[in-house]
Amino acid sequence: MSLADKISMLMARPGGDNAAKDDVPWWMRYAGRGLGTVGSAIAIFLGLLNCITILPFNVLCIPAGVWQMLAGFIVMVCEAPCCCFFIDYIQVLSDKVESRPYWQKGALYIGLALPPFFLCLLSVSTFLGSGLIFATGVVYGMMGVGKKGSRDDMAAMAAGGSTPPGPPQDSTVTLMEDPDVWRPN
Repeated sequence: MSLADKISMLMARPGGDNAAKDDVPWWMRYAGRGLGTVGSAIAIFLGLLNCITILPFNVLCIPAGVWQMLAGFIVMVCEAPCCCFFIDYIQVLSDKVESRPYWQKGALYIGLALPPFFLCLLSVSTFLGSGLIFATGVVYGMMGVGKKGSRDDMAAMAAGGSTPPGPPQDSTVTLMEDPDVWRPN
């Protein structure tokens, strides 16, 4: 392996290929997309409502509502570009975001959802609107983590070893039934 191949392998984006995204269940992909689409529309509406009906003596709810509307628009552009077909470059932006790993989308959505919480703490519209965007980020974060390992893989990793080679073993045997484990009398 040449030095150029090693450098290109190090610089390759982890999880950037479609093979890494294929292990995510179909229902989780639809849950992320649906929650992002519906949640962003609700966030835009509640952000506008938050700007119009500010709480008494809490002027910071206006920038929180504007931020929430902007975050809802960004999530809608990323998740449902068909809702913004009248803007020319939306499809290109959506394709760029779609090619990114799931954990990066989750981090973006969580980062967009947090500032309104801190600006306007006592508003239900901020909590609900930004909470839906935050939940979308959590779903994409869970998709980025991937599938859980088998019982044998987790037991081997907890013991400090590596995953056992070969086919998975019977998962019905517990540690208490294992004859190799010493039991006090």
